[in-house]
Amino acid sequence: MSESHRKQFWSRRKVLTTAFGGTAAAAVGAFGIARVATAGTTASADGDVVGKVSVGYQGWFATAGDGSPMDSWWHWAADKAQAAAASNTNIVSWPDVREYTTTYKSDYADLGNGQPADLFSSYDQQTVDTHFLWMQQNDIDTAALQRFNPTGGEGPIRDEMATKVRSAAESYGRKFYIMYDVTGWTDMQSEIKTDWTEKMKAHTASSAYATQNGKPVVCIWGFGFNDSKRPWEPEPCLDVVNWFKSQGCYVIGGVPTWWRTSSSDSRAGFSDVYHAFNMISPWLVGRIGNVSDADNFYNVATVPDLEDCAEHGIDYQPCVLPGGLNEGQRAHGDFMWRQFYNMVRAGVQGIYISMFDEYNEGNQIAKTAETQDWVPTDGGSKMLALDEDGTACSADYYLRLTGDGGKMLKGTIALTETRPTKPVVSSTATTPTTVNSYVGKTITLRAKANDAYVTADDGGAESLVANRTAVGPWEKFDVLDAGDGNIALRSNANNKFVTAEDAGAEPLIANRTAIGSYETFQLITNSSGTVSLRARINDKYVTAEDAGTDPLVANRTKIGAWEQFDIATV
Repeated sequence: MSESHRKQFWSRRKVLTTAFGGTAAAAVGAFGIARVATAGTTASADGDVVGKVSVGYQGWFATAGDGSPMDSWWHWAADKAQAAAASNTNIVSWPDVREYTTTYKSDYADLGNGQPADLFSSYDQQTVDTHFLWMQQNDIDTAALQRFNPTGGEGPIRDEMATKVRSAAESYGRKFYIMYDVTGWTDMQSEIKTDWTEKMKAHTASSAYATQNGKPVVCIWGFGFNDSKRPWEPEPCLDVVNWFKSQGCYVIGGVPTWWRTSSSDSRAGFSDVYHAFNMISPWLVGRIGNVSDADNFYNVATVPDLEDCAEHGIDYQPCVLPGGLNEGQRAHGDFMWRQFYNMVRAGVQGIYISMFDEYNEGNQIAKTAETQDWVPTDGGSKMLALDEDGTACSADYYLRLTGDGGKMLKGTIALTETRPTKPVVSSTATTPTTVNSYVGKTITLRAKANDAYVTADDGGAESLVANRTAVGPWEKFDVLDAGDGNIALRSNANNKFVTAEDAGAEPLIANRTAIGSYETFQLITNSSGTVSLRARINDKYVTAEDAGTDPLVANRTKIGAWEQFDIATV
């Protein structure tokens, strides 16, 4: 958060720093694997939160010059009036921005690979579209759009972000709902009703607005927290919950971790408020940090929480955390998977991921720098990449892990303690022997998109394109070993290497005299016997664009017909 925002709101991570031990430690015991009975809950398959994975979506990053009402480095910088920089930072993780069409130059030093330290703006529709495309690609069901007090200076951009999220959800077949965060909202009791009636309720007309049991979903985060920024007594909070229910809404409560016990974590007298919600979602960030903590939490919170919810006919949606990247919590996915395993075996009704795009606290599952080559050189020792524990992880790893966790929740994969998601994607049909069998040989590639051969057009002076019906020198390529199981292609047309120009943003062309990162490709053998090429500079697949009409370019995230080629030695 910016410094001014920190003064206005307490971070959710910082709120209620009650130690995880104490009562929790005393309750540790052996745990079984039977699901908790939930006969009394309102759980139904007819909806977008029960049986589904929801992700917290901040959508709160802006930059100067992005056209937004903020016109500042909102949430990227401590002083949002100045460009984000190592000396003016508000983030602890660096986003992978290779898939954004529009980015903005920060004042950080260049990345370790020499590329500029560009950042995205959430205000750009393409940014939101990219995020919802990632959700679609990884079977993530629903996004909870965070909505802080909309009556202040941030109101206009938050109004517009709701419209942008709606558009993206509609485009990519995802669901979304409004999640009010009441932190620091002085006149909340009346203004939240007005905001819903006059602004946010209109979005429920969208086919993409989440419903449960036929009712539009609304979440209210912050009732019952025992701190000065959420000071309300139970009566006004219960009034708000019941008002939303009277409007025909299914209401989720984002509640304190220890909501059942009225400890220093939760205000006294809030039991009726909590039990008025249709679904309970206790906060978890900052409470657990490793697999042992996750197992402990299963015993002392998850199981008894579920029992309480079942008794009161309430659905239960606990948090699952990827872990604080800069705090070394992630354990290359083992920490997050253990939580998925524990929640699913307990029989929870839904799962809430904290969070999708929280680069400020390092809890994001959105694409993140893989190595220090993708982090600013002046980022400091706390701005870690996904390989921080020595295990290589692709930028999309935690999106894929979330997708698999959702499959386990839905029963499409079996309950398993062993994380099925590989940190780095590799084709099961590709082996080192398959790749090495082409090294040192000359090959041709014929695009399945149009059955035409790939050529280094005009003797290599033009981009590669699949438009030849016969093989000559321009259609031949030498395969060289580029290390780590990768290859490089040298065109026989001019004896120059094929490059993914401009880090994959431009079409492939044979114009390089040496092998570097732009000239390095992974050769993947598909189950059909065809091959695909993945440019290692951006980990995207080479496609015969527009069914072969346009030049080859590395810009696809999945293998389809246009990304497959017949390979032959000559």
